[in-house]
Amino acid sequence: MADTRFYATGKRKTAVARVWLKAGEGDIQVNKLTMAEYFGGAHDPGTVVKPFVLTDTVGKYDVFATLKGGGKSAQSDALRHGIAKALLEVDENNRLSLKKAGFLTRDARVKERKKYGKKGARASFQFSKR
Repeated sequence: MADTRFYATGKRKTAVARVWLKAGEGDIQVNKLTMAEYFGGAHDPGTVVKPFVLTDTVGKYDVFATLKGGGKSAQSDALRHGIAKALLEVDENNRLSLKKAGFLTRDARVKERKKYGKKGARASFQFSKR
């Protein structure tokens, strides 16, 4: 257990988080930076660590993550999704609490594409009868 690493991938919109969990003190490292340095002051770190709080594993695992794509909000949600899936790899008994909180479900909402002949995804140009 001391040298075992658990891997999972979390996604949200176009953001992808590759997450590795390793037994440790609870350090979270994102793209070789601390979570506070990477996300800045505008981000709430509570959303990312909620899977640990739910499974009573706060401070038991170090998190190493690489994030790509999307914005900071989508990246934090992708990181939370990845951490939840990695905790599932650690112990299958975590499934019920994580599933009930909705952390194992990938949020499939993405931006709708713009259609030709339209101003946006659904918005049209103003219609003129004459």
